[in-house]
Amino acid sequence: QVQLVESGGGLVQAGGSLRLSCAASGSISSINYMGWYRQAPGKQRELVAIITNVGGTNYADSVKGRFTISRDNSKNTVYLQMNSLKPEDTAVYFCNLKGRKYFQTLDAWGQGTLVTVSS
Repeated sequence: QVQLVESGGGLVQAGGSLRLSCAASGSISSINYMGWYRQAPGKQRELVAIITNVGGTNYADSVKGRFTISRDNSKNTVYLQMNSLKPEDTAVYFCNLKGRKYFQTLDAWGQGTLVTVSS
């Protein structure tokens, strides 16, 4: 069983910064991608950023230049540094892991952490 534990959410004023962390534990043979998604009230869950096992990254257009995703492979941990936050960044942020446990495909999600940006 794979567990993803997120931390770092909270309330911040517009223009401020937050850093989210997500640590993966459990039976994992390999990790292909770790990433962050978010879901605002009344909206669908959307990709924020992902990072591959070799450090390749992809960002949503809405966060490019403001958010940075990074990863510590030794700790199976992914981070999301969020700068210049805007009220429209308010959402529940979910960590996601895609990988393998032996011959089984893994697609695990964290419980979510709330980010609230006040104007």
